[in-house]
Amino acid sequence: MFNHAIALFSGLLFGLGMMISGMVNPANVIGFLDIFGQWNPNLAFVMGGALLVFMPGYFFLVRKQAKPLLADTFCVNESTALDAKLISGAALFGVGWGLVGICPGPAITALGSGSSIVFLFVLSAVIGMYFVNVITTKPSPSSLPAHH
Repeated sequence: MFNHAIALFSGLLFGLGMMISGMVNPANVIGFLDIFGQWNPNLAFVMGGALLVFMPGYFFLVRKQAKPLLADTFCVNESTALDAKLISGAALFGVGWGLVGICPGPAITALGSGSSIVFLFVLSAVIGMYFVNVITTKPSPSSLPAHH
């Protein structure tokens, strides 16, 4: 139960930070990405501030621990491969972010605004993740029908 309370508090703190920083406003995001037009550097300061808080905690506290405080093990992706799946996913993420001005994290926060655009964005992202999972998940040998 305690872990759920910590997760809820962390999510609420994240959402509050997204709202205060303006990252839930697509106009701010598009303004930040418009480097050849009317560039709005505010989100660079948001990202920089987040890194200033995150990096010392990660490098001086988290990396020195044998295990997380509220879990049995760390969940870290050790892969360093730049394969087609990673590059195409990053490209789709970037194009979607640039065209719509909505990032998935802030979009979850912005669902509370009642915006139909945000709702369609989140719904599209969920449907897209579902289909990618269906396409890329290989069935285990035990789930395949036996040949007689």
